[in-house]
Amino acid sequence: MFKARKAAGLALAGALVATACSSSGGSASLTDVKFVLQWVPQAQFAGYFAAQDQGYFKDAGLNVTIVPGGPDINPMQVVASGGANIGTTWVPKMLASREGGTDLVDIAQIFQRSGTLEVSFKSKGYSSIADLKGKKVGSWLGGNEPELYADFVKNTIDPTKDVSIVQQGFDMSQILTGQIDAAQAMIYNEYAQVLEAKNPATGQLYQPSDLNVINFNNDGTGMLQDMIFASSKWLGTGDNSKTAEKFLEASFKGWIYCRDNADKCVQSVLKAGSKLGQSHQTWQMNEINGLIWPSPNGIGQLDSAAWAQTADIATKYGVIKAAPSGDAFRTDLAQQALAALGSSVDTKGASWQKATVTLTEGGN
Repeated sequence: MFKARKAAGLALAGALVATACSSSGGSASLTDVKFVLQWVPQAQFAGYFAAQDQGYFKDAGLNVTIVPGGPDINPMQVVASGGANIGTTWVPKMLASREGGTDLVDIAQIFQRSGTLEVSFKSKGYSSIADLKGKKVGSWLGGNEPELYADFVKNTIDPTKDVSIVQQGFDMSQILTGQIDAAQAMIYNEYAQVLEAKNPATGQLYQPSDLNVINFNNDGTGMLQDMIFASSKWLGTGDNSKTAEKFLEASFKGWIYCRDNADKCVQSVLKAGSKLGQSHQTWQMNEINGLIWPSPNGIGQLDSAAWAQTADIATKYGVIKAAPSGDAFRTDLAQQALAALGSSVDTKGASWQKATVTLTEGGN
């Protein structure tokens, strides 16, 4: 989950000014690409680390440097200022950046569904969004609240009057200590943090059966999240659009590898410097796969209805002031990358099923 502060990113962009559009450094036979993540190394980005470790980028003729993100890094600013060629972020955040003057464009939609939840303890009895009326409801805010607000409005609840919205920290301490009635959580991260904590009443770890979960996908207010983006100017320069297509092809192969070899991809993430433990990353890898697979039209392909819903919610709840223009995304590069994989590769994952992951205290 990307939680970068808005003023950040420019320092990193300055530090990465040596961005190469062709083979000026590294191997003379490979095209250099800098790719910036929206957060620190974790299984959310496992497909890219797999593409690196399995040699898929190299096979595509690319020398890819994966640049970690973090709380002080804004990947949109990094790419827009030339500090990296390609990045990954949530669709609404990119749309806001475009409205601020950048020329960024979504070139591949990796997550097919939202990973955002609102969770509460089952003992509270809040089984639906309507049950949260009059309650203390946590949200990270800062552009992370539109799915929640849209769900409230859909259920005739005014989020500015009918609930008490509490700015939530980037952990689950407020719900664990009873300061709020419901908390925002990514299914692959903060939700697991609750399950990695001990229930003081039993001395055992909390279980999913202890929690009520509001899934915005099920409520019809989910928004598109992790995608791959680049600058239109960069894409239109020289052979960069072909470079982007090759990057997508290798990345798609990486994500397919992680679907079929989840444990090995967890090891790639840990090797890349994850600060979260193996148990937590195993959970995260399983849930990240669940946000990608199945991909009904093939990995990386954009669903027009999901895009329209995302843009509509982003406009209604102030992420952007006006609907995005038609050039905010392009599908040709992802389609060409998908075609290059060939019909013998399972690019849809229709038969993929979640594994059962046992968490440990603290996720270690």
